[in-house]
Amino acid sequence: MKEFFSLAGGKRRTQSFLWLFALAWAGGAIAYVPFLTIWLPLRILALPGSDSVRTLGLITFCGAIAASLANITFGWLSDRTRTRRPWIATGLALTALLLLMIGRAHDASTILALVIYWQVALNMMLGPLSAWAADRVPRNKTGLLGGLMALSPALGALSGIIVTIPGFANAQQRLWLIAAMMCACVIPALIFVRRVSPATPVPQAEFIRPARRFAITMWIARFLVQIAEAALFAYLLLYFRSLDPAIDESRVARLFGAVLLLAVPLAIVIGSLADRSSRPARPLALCASCSALGLIALLASTTIGQAMAAYVLFGLATTIFLSVHSGQTLRVLPDPRHRGRDLGFFNLTNTAPSLIMPWLTIAVVPARGYATLFAILAALAAISGAMLLWLNRLD
Repeated sequence: MKEFFSLAGGKRRTQSFLWLFALAWAGGAIAYVPFLTIWLPLRILALPGSDSVRTLGLITFCGAIAASLANITFGWLSDRTRTRRPWIATGLALTALLLLMIGRAHDASTILALVIYWQVALNMMLGPLSAWAADRVPRNKTGLLGGLMALSPALGALSGIIVTIPGFANAQQRLWLIAAMMCACVIPALIFVRRVSPATPVPQAEFIRPARRFAITMWIARFLVQIAEAALFAYLLLYFRSLDPAIDESRVARLFGAVLLLAVPLAIVIGSLADRSSRPARPLALCASCSALGLIALLASTTIGQAMAAYVLFGLATTIFLSVHSGQTLRVLPDPRHRGRDLGFFNLTNTAPSLIMPWLTIAVVPARGYATLFAILAALAAISGAMLLWLNRLD
């Protein structure tokens, strides 16, 4: 009887952690989505006498490098200290503080420096946070965890809508709102997740060390899909306007939001099915293949309606893929002692495509058009799907 109640209590703790972690992870998206996609471009445009395109590109490039290095570093430090919570809490506080400081900067060089510090602080929070999930979530729940992580882009998009409500907040107040929403999402996990004593086995103690090739295959497969996702995120509006010059950004924003919201329940269902499958990489392979089909449909589109329908297929498949993949990554970490560091290297699949994608687009689109770009991206997604089909098992 005692063992029964202990098992039931362990399941309840796992369930509560899954939801608290998903909310905290969404807090990270709330921190960067409205800030990087809305607030920062508008602030750079408002600077007197600055080359806004070049300045924003430099900030994005330097910020991506800082984020990559910081995620690995703080993941590794949380491994060495064998604790995650203090790093997450410190990163949260510094991220909020630096957001407010950026709002008071009045020149491009100061904004650049503060954004780099902000990226370091944000990844001081996100690196150990992702490793915290690897510590606490059992392998038979990693798919569900990935599905719940689809809340992150959806709530990130929703936060962008909230802070841009006309007349609701000025530029500085928007940063206060972003900081407040981020803290409201992350703090519950810091408060309510129970500490696990050394004598209490953590669910991940059942970890079975997989072959290192699994981790490499999963890394490459995500990297290829992320390149396609980054390109579509940055250039979709321009492509739509090449088909219909009258389309406005609000219509495209609503399309983005609808796709992200619809992806949440689908990702939870698919992630849960992956947990019960003997081959949990198969749903990922299917999503990558659907991403490729969506890109092929995009290159074949001749009307704005066809292009939007094709993007819905691509957007749903890609969002589900990236979310469920984040959970399944926990199955293939080579060494439980270095989860934070290794997840930092996996995080490069999120940041590196932003450094590659602009050069790919500049090299292809002016000379050969969007159809060629979409064909290249479809090939990358198809290769990802084929690699994951080859990866028969993840445990």
